[in-house]
Amino acid sequence: MTQHDPDHVSEKPVLLIAAFASFITPFMVSSVYIALPSIGREFSMTAVMLGWVATAYILASAIFLVPFGKGADIYGRKRVFLAGMVLYTAASFLCAIAPSAALLIAFRVLQGIGASMIFGTSIAILVSVIPAGERGRALGITTAAVYLGLSLGPVFGGFLTQHFGWRSIFLVSVPLGLFEIALIAWKLKGEWRELKGERFDAPGAALYGIALASLMYGFASLPSPAGIWLLCAGTLGLGAFVFWEMRARSPLVPVDLFARNRVFAFSNLAALVNYSASSAVTFLMSLYLQYSKALTPQNAGIVLVSQPLVMAVCSPFAGRLSDRIESRIVASAGMALTAIALLLFVFVQAGTALVAIIANLMLLGLGFALFSSPNSNAIMGSVQPRFYGVASATLATMRMTGQMLSMGVAMLIFAVNIGGVQITPEYHGQFLTSFKTAFIIFSALSFSGIFASLARGNVRAA
Repeated sequence: MTQHDPDHVSEKPVLLIAAFASFITPFMVSSVYIALPSIGREFSMTAVMLGWVATAYILASAIFLVPFGKGADIYGRKRVFLAGMVLYTAASFLCAIAPSAALLIAFRVLQGIGASMIFGTSIAILVSVIPAGERGRALGITTAAVYLGLSLGPVFGGFLTQHFGWRSIFLVSVPLGLFEIALIAWKLKGEWRELKGERFDAPGAALYGIALASLMYGFASLPSPAGIWLLCAGTLGLGAFVFWEMRARSPLVPVDLFARNRVFAFSNLAALVNYSASSAVTFLMSLYLQYSKALTPQNAGIVLVSQPLVMAVCSPFAGRLSDRIESRIVASAGMALTAIALLLFVFVQAGTALVAIIANLMLLGLGFALFSSPNSNAIMGSVQPRFYGVASATLATMRMTGQMLSMGVAMLIFAVNIGGVQITPEYHGQFLTSFKTAFIIFSALSFSGIFASLARGNVRAA
């Protein structure tokens, strides 16, 4: 049961708050990618260690998303959303003053926990207020906000890093977070607690977190023996989690939802594959542009903005299209374009013209825009309102897990081809080999995702 009357909740403020929250976190993520070489130089970090500055945030977000999503359904989505924004803002300030690489990574973990509280609730609140027939448009706008953040991040991140140092990126996030906190307190009225009174599955949450952490950390630690053992432990832990959830009175995740809801299951699988195939692109391209093309952080950011800019422009149209045409058709076409763009990156050389790189980034942006908001619309439209928090958190978990796996693939390839050294000019050849290998894997993965997207069936029939 909810603690508000949906008819008395204004849609525009909720859409504004959800869109701004969707902007802040990707703005930070893409800004940090641009700053990685500068961070690496200050702390003398290896390529693998540098990857953990990005990965620690993603890992923490993925682990806590589902528990906070379920907790929000029980204790209040607005309450969890606001607490997440406060934690995220505080962690951003701590990152800005971090005195060492270890503490920076630790503060990035805190930032990731705050982000999980935001991701697991903002979309759930939005779809609780927006009528079903307009949901695609609203999700398209929030998706556009995500890509606007990704667009502006490299530009402003590159400018700030070049002129004021990498710490200024984290400082800029503080007033943005404070503005969102004020907006929530002022404009977000009422509370959403569809599962009020239900018990929180703490053992399930602990089992889920340990299993997912073992899987993702193990994957990122390959090819070491510890990585293999962690993968095995994580797989067993995930099996134990499913076994527990099937028998729990108030499960953290209704696992039978995946078994009996084809649209929900395959849409989440398609999201996992898509993000696994494409999330490391910004990381790899940032390093390529600054190492192989010798661009400044600011100029590298200007090049990288081409991809999310196309996403920001096209996502509202794609979302609106999914209100009228079956989501699987629009999303599958987007997945196909993504696979083609990723394959074209395999042929990039050190001397490849920037105009060709920008054109391919734009193609990738179009593919991702066509996939993302229609796929989100399919997931949120396939469940009952009482599952909105869990569905939103599950989708965000697919995104974060996909980002983690994508970064894991890149870091594994770096570990094998380059090893524990900094990427200096004598290692640029090995870097380019690693770059091409990663895109071969990502293009093949994206191609397989087309079939997962098509297999979901029709949302309207479901």
